Amino acid sequence: MMKKLSFAIVGAAALALAACGGQGDDALGDNIEDNYDAAADNLEAMADNTANSAEAAALENQADALEAEGDRKEEAIDEADVNAAAVNAM
Repeated sequence: MMKKLSFAIVGAAALALAACGGQGDDALGDNIEDNYDAAADNLEAMADNTANSAEAAALENQADALEAEGDRKEEAIDEADVNAAAVNAM
């Protein structure tokens, strides 16, 4: 189970890094958030397909954590863009 979670997280990170090429900060933030959401969707699907309620709950919690982390990273990237613009204006 943890192997699948690790694979989902590594996949999301790899896709996020691939999104860096030539795109603006807003697009990068959106791509990262989308990738975390996709990984969370995979975990939720796994939770739906398990008969073990404790395992399903754990997968749902992990999915929620991934979605929150994706939101946090997207927000940080957007905020960094705003801060960079303020520094460049000085």
